[in-house]
Amino acid sequence: MQCGRSPRFLGPALAAIIAAAAGTAAPSLAADSTDISANQRAEKRDFTDSQIFDGFFKTAFGAEYHLAGRVDRIRKFEGPVRIFAEGETHPDRRAQLARVVADIAKRIRHLDIALTEDSDEANVTVHLVRDKNLNKTIQTFYGAERAKEIRESLDPQCLSGFRKNDKFEIEHADVILTIDNGDFVFLDCAYEELLQSLGPINDTDQVPWTMFNDDVQKGYFDVYDQYLMNILYHPEIKPGMTVQEVKSVLPQVMADVRSFVGKVNGLGQ
Repeated sequence: MQCGRSPRFLGPALAAIIAAAAGTAAPSLAADSTDISANQRAEKRDFTDSQIFDGFFKTAFGAEYHLAGRVDRIRKFEGPVRIFAEGETHPDRRAQLARVVADIAKRIRHLDIALTEDSDEANVTVHLVRDKNLNKTIQTFYGAERAKEIRESLDPQCLSGFRKNDKFEIEHADVILTIDNGDFVFLDCAYEELLQSLGPINDTDQVPWTMFNDDVQKGYFDVYDQYLMNILYHPEIKPGMTVQEVKSVLPQVMADVRSFVGKVNGLGQ
């Protein structure tokens, strides 16, 4: 079985940014909770500013693949993020998704994010599908030719993507998650795809601590990525900022971010 924390995708209208990640072997269902607990126990939690900044610039700027617009600017939501889940009625997966969203809300200080039952209110749509329907769903969004390219090169298991406006504000994001490949795959995909749909869509194999690395599977919201996401959603970091503009405010931003991430994770000084 392949877990393809894979191409980030958009609907055909105003398609803007797509990224791709290689698939990984999924653990057995019986080992799911053990694997996540083991990951958390072994997690590195102490990082220098330089290590954090390196990961931030490698993921918040650029894109593995994009269809339109510049990728050398900060991209993020401005205002509340509301997530609507549609598709297969799998009660366990919907409950897990709710816990993932609540956990993200708890661990990103300046992000107002929650589930909604109103699809018209949503600016993120999560599409829950069975594995056998994944290719058909991709084809609905991408069209037959691009869906074929994605299937043959990546054999994806989960996908996400967003469109942005001229101010580099994300207007809408879509996430596809499969519901029948085990708990670990679902949770690993849900965390990565939801977080990447918020802006840091450039996967990298040069940072060993981030879930935005195709060789890293976690199944939970790790401390390193909490640093990255809290920098991105700090009020001083604006959509459209360049690398140099971000660097000019990073010292004061990082002081706030370290204080918050340390407190929410019980890291101490």
